[in-house]
This record gives sequence, C-alpha cells and structure tokens, in this order.
Amino acid sequence: MQRKVINPTTVFNSLQYGFSQAMEVPEGRRIMLSGQVGVDAQERTVGPGIAEQTATALDNVEKVLAAVGGDLSHVIMLRLYIVESARDQQEPIAEALRQRFAHNPPPSSWIIVSGLSLPEWLIEVEAEAVVPFS
Repeated sequence: MQRKVINPTTVFNSLQYGFSQAMEVPEGRRIMLSGQVGVDAQERTVGPGIAEQTATALDNVEKVLAAVGGDLSHVIMLRLYIVESARDQQEPIAEALRQRFAHNPPPSSWIIVSGLSLPEWLIEVEAEAVVPFS
C-alpha cells in the first residue's frame, strides 16, 4: 500500500497552504524527528527571515531522514512551531511546504508560540515519517 492523502471537500482547502487534512500510511519503520530549526551543521542561525529559517529547517528534516534511508516523501506529519513575532509571515512557510511537498503533502499543525529556545529562531519543524522496510 502506498500512502494516501485525504482532503475531503467538506473541510477547508489546506492544499493552498502546502498540507493535507489527513494521510493513510503503509507499514514501515516509524521515524520520529526532533524539532529542526534554521541552523546549519555548525549551529549558526541562517538568515534573519522566516523564509531562510523554514528552508533550512526543512533541509535539516531531509538530512535526518536521509540518515535512516528516508526522504521527504516518507513524511506523514509535520508540526510547525512559529513564534508570535512571525505570525503574519505565514506565506513564506506555505510556499516552502508547497515546494518541498508538491505532490501528496503531509498533514500539518501550525502552532503559534511565544518563543523558541533561542530568541533569533522563528520556526521549529517536527516531523514524523514512515520509511519502508528494506
């Protein structure tokens, strides 16, 4: 069985924001990722903006999944923690999701928080994935 996205017409069109309402997933290895933020491998925060930090956080999700033999197509759920000061900058986040998950985007929750671990961080992305058995 392949994963199947579910987007009923009886709820709002979440695809415009880069995510689906639900997903049915096949059996496989369930991978739970820690929250990823906009930092590089040397722990330097990238760019001051939400677009750069979102792109880097998603890059980091992709790198962690690659370490277990997976990729973004295996993501079954995203949780995005967005700081209050970036509340009105959600279009760059949606654009990043639409680019990375152009087909069958995973469900996601967008949660506004007062802050993250460091004051310069604007977004943190948690992901869950199901990687097929080898």
